[in-house]
Amino acid sequence: MKLALALNERAELTTKISELSKRLNANALVQENEKPAEDPAELLQQLDESLVKFEELIARINHTNSVTRVKGQSLTACLAKRDCLKKRVSVMRSFLDAASQRVDRYSAKEIKICSTVSVPELRKQVDSWSKELRLLDQDIQEANWLTELI
Repeated sequence: MKLALALNERAELTTKISELSKRLNANALVQENEKPAEDPAELLQQLDESLVKFEELIARINHTNSVTRVKGQSLTACLAKRDCLKKRVSVMRSFLDAASQRVDRYSAKEIKICSTVSVPELRKQVDSWSKELRLLDQDIQEANWLTELI
């Protein structure tokens, strides 16, 4: 199985576990002399089976990520770098949106509000990080589709 398929299966298991949790909660209590819509014991069995598969799959994915190399780095290191780049770009875009807001003045006597940074210069830097993020994500996706799950 390719790593990308294992990642898809992990996502499906995550959704299934979440749904089982909701179904369990919905069937946790009933009125006296009533039956739940679904048997909680059966739902608990399904949850246990799903969590066992989930744990095994995560261990295999993590092991595969740690030994797979992408341009000289482990896939795990690339994923960490991608996550940090995403966070950096997101925070900086939000900051630059705030820094580039115009504050209208109704008269010359009102206090003038100015940006504390050079927005154009920082936007160029954010664009550079965004490009780096896109290229890194492409490399990660390529590795996911070419790598066999260990």
